Amino acid sequence: MAGSVNKVTLIGNLGKDPEVRTTQSGMKIVNLAVATSETWNDKTSGERQERTEWHRVVIMNDRLADVAERFLKKGSKVYLEGKLQTRKWTDQSGQEKYTTEVMLGRIGAELVLLDRANASGGGDDMPRGNARAAGGYGGGQAAPRSGGWDAGKSGADLDDEIPF
Repeated sequence: MAGSVNKVTLIGNLGKDPEVRTTQSGMKIVNLAVATSETWNDKTSGERQERTEWHRVVIMNDRLADVAERFLKKGSKVYLEGKLQTRKWTDQSGQEKYTTEVMLGRIGAELVLLDRANASGGGDDMPRGNARAAGGYGGGQAAPRSGGWDAGKSGADLDDEIPF
């Protein structure tokens, strides 16, 4: 095997508004609390069960941080791609602690806003899609949200000449 893979994909909802900090060098760092849930029917009782898992997400990518700061809020539904990263820190009592987070860095990170309700509610500056940092350039771009082959069209706009 030539290498290994560290990739995390999440679809979930923000549990609180993004926390935005700026470093002394001017870089924005955004912290998110993202909840993912799974549901199932309990075999013994037949009752519907649900388990929610909370994920710490750290954005250290200027473009993604800008999108998160401007457009995300508590309850927003997002699609994220990043990598797991564990960091060691010391608490106030001097004990070493470890925290594992999903890191959206400069390369290979993606943030897609999945809330359609926000896109129709206001200004034209709301991105209808994703901001991405991929490849080796660490760039990032805003892309239109793909809502299906007929996104944004009413039935009257469809071509009547289609032979099927």
